[in-house]
Amino acid sequence: MESTPNRRWRALGIIALAELLVMSLWFSATAAAPELAVAWDLTPAETAWLTVAVQLGFVTGALLSALLTVSDVVQPRYLFAGSALFGAAVTAAIAGVVESALPAIGLRFLTGVAGVLVLAVEEGPYQAPSAPFDPRAVGRILRDRGTLLANAGYFGHMWELYAVWTWIPIFLVASLTAAGVEGDATRIASVLAFATIAMGGPGAVAAGYGADRLGRTTITSASLLVSGSACLGAGLVFGTSLYLTTAFVLIWGFTIVADSAQFSACVTELAEPEYVGTALTLQTAVGFLLTTLSIQLLPLVAAFLGWRWAFVPLAIGPAAGTVAMLWLRSLPESRQLASGNR
Repeated sequence: MESTPNRRWRALGIIALAELLVMSLWFSATAAAPELAVAWDLTPAETAWLTVAVQLGFVTGALLSALLTVSDVVQPRYLFAGSALFGAAVTAAIAGVVESALPAIGLRFLTGVAGVLVLAVEEGPYQAPSAPFDPRAVGRILRDRGTLLANAGYFGHMWELYAVWTWIPIFLVASLTAAGVEGDATRIASVLAFATIAMGGPGAVAAGYGADRLGRTTITSASLLVSGSACLGAGLVFGTSLYLTTAFVLIWGFTIVADSAQFSACVTELAEPEYVGTALTLQTAVGFLLTTLSIQLLPLVAAFLGWRWAFVPLAIGPAAGTVAMLWLRSLPESRQLASGNR
């Protein structure tokens, strides 16, 4: 029989792979958008809605799941598998029968309202039993001071994250062009944007180790402070050398994701054990709702200030998140975090 550590790493590996595969549904329309726009004669607005509809569907599904406490009433692996299969089915319908924008947008919305692979994961020793349906659970979650502050930190993080990931390629093209960089600015910007996003992987791993040893509020506050400063500093780096720009965006990409998992970990440690799934679902739903606003905000700012200073409004999120996490650190509830390493 496998040892407990081996089973734990096996489960984490399966969950990570399952999530990667399911997330491909989310980005499938983004990858195919140029071809779909030509095939279906879509306007730019209709093309954008193929992506936005998924986020709105995700928020809708997550909020309904939280209000109905579905994440705690239904065992997580069965909920995950069923949602993944449903998402795959509606995505396949787009490829098989859809030939215009409106039904495609509707089906992309349903895709967001989400893996057979995850069924291979055994229930862990800390898996809470299925909880009874309790519509008052969300109200208690919203009134819990520690959970509320952890969520506030997450919301500040999400205000910045997806807007940066969405618009960093455009920023880099404008910056490299202004710097007079030799070569294809668009291609270089694409490589740098990919590297910026990819740096989130090692950032998350490093933050995980650090949070368990130095404290969750310490790591999240430091990450928010650095990434929020980058929102302001991007204007100073704009148009400078390729080497300086590269170093800047790689550090930004490392820190902007580093704190992400820690907010979820905080909620699992602070919320009612029976309704942790509901608390996490509510956190994620509101966080992604904020991303739809910040993503739309940046082009409007760029139209007035240019891409050099377009990221400045995003600094509001990390600033508010830092305040929330330092506030949480000062409260007795923080002793529940990371075995006392708050």
